[in-house]
Amino acid sequence: MNGMIDINALYDAFNARDIDAVLACLHPDVSWPNGWEGGRLHGRDAVRDYWLRQWAAINPTVTPMGYTLESDGRTAVHVHQIVRALEGAVLSRSDVIHVYRAVDGLIQSMEIRGAQG
Repeated sequence: MNGMIDINALYDAFNARDIDAVLACLHPDVSWPNGWEGGRLHGRDAVRDYWLRQWAAINPTVTPMGYTLESDGRTAVHVHQIVRALEGAVLSRSDVIHVYRAVDGLIQSMEIRGAQG
């Protein structure tokens, strides 16, 4: 993200459920995918509500494994995600790519690209 956003800190905050720290990295009009229920979310409040709903039902952990700068300036983050039930049972494991566009040092949009083989 052109050195403006610390991706590792972003994922650390998400995994620690520090929602305020994560939301502080998002543009006020952020466009965010709802990877759990489908569709897209717009704005920090919608993202906050989504994550609070998600964390009340499942326990996802997302670990960045590598980064690629795309030709259009976006940053692709290769991640490994593990989704657990609240009691700890593993529901799924997958490798996906999170693609971020930053504006003025804040994440303006994110997309999720499918599982990698």
